[in-house]
Amino acid sequence: MYLEHFGMQEMPFSITPDTSYFYNYGSYQEALNVLLVALRSGEGFIKISGEVGTGKTLLCRKLLNTLGDDFVTAYLPNPCVTPAGLRMALADELGIRYARNMGQHRILKLINDKLIEINASGRRVVFLLDEAQALPDDSLEALRLLTNLETEKSKLLQVVLFGQPELDERLAQTRLRQLRQRITFSYHLRCIDRDGLAGYLAHRLLVAGYHGKPLFTTDAMESLFRISQGIPRLINVLAHKTLMAAYGRGATNVGNEHVALAAEDTEHVVTPRRRPLTPLAMGTATAAAVAVVLLVWRWSGT
Repeated sequence: MYLEHFGMQEMPFSITPDTSYFYNYGSYQEALNVLLVALRSGEGFIKISGEVGTGKTLLCRKLLNTLGDDFVTAYLPNPCVTPAGLRMALADELGIRYARNMGQHRILKLINDKLIEINASGRRVVFLLDEAQALPDDSLEALRLLTNLETEKSKLLQVVLFGQPELDERLAQTRLRQLRQRITFSYHLRCIDRDGLAGYLAHRLLVAGYHGKPLFTTDAMESLFRISQGIPRLINVLAHKTLMAAYGRGATNVGNEHVALAAEDTEHVVTPRRRPLTPLAMGTATAAAVAVVLLVWRWSGT
């Protein structure tokens, strides 16, 4: 609804993990570098952890798009599966055809044969699991056993786990110590820092087609950082709503008052200590316009 007003082609702050919006900055570029180095060196297990909303899924998809033809990738976005389900998901991703009533030992044999075939062609297989903290303990153990498939010189399967900090707590269990010891590379995603926020906003606006003057004032960015605490998903939610609020007031840039309105409409954020804005304080007509915009946005599910 605000695209034409600001001269954009698409929503710049969608929470959908679109890799064209990947921000090569700080922790995110470091994490991608760690992943690429580890995979190209043939390591078995790699772990990327991060709080909710820090961009793990976007990083995972960026990695999928970055790996070249010398890698064959298998991706499991929802790993809350049994050991049998895990093996079947990997077989499906590798294009292995099998009868649904086939025994697990036979499926494992087919997986091993496929991995050997791919390895003989000079390529490597990478199994990426998002939301890995949801994997049951017995499925984590089954995953470890899958990495036992190897030649004399190299692993036939490399595994990358993307998960919330709860994954680290799970792996600290004594019963999972063998898996924990096999994780040769790990990285913890950090939130966007204060210095990186301006670049993050500018990058997403540019990708969305915005080519005007800086859209967010310095004060607005300061408030946005304080409220979001640098969590990318919250930045996106709040920034989207600030643009809606600015559009509702006919403004050509985003100021503190728009960030305040966005914060009031968003749950689970650290709101600035200030006197609540009322229709009398900001103008009844303006308040109504912004309220209508936010209401329409909520109703449409945009």
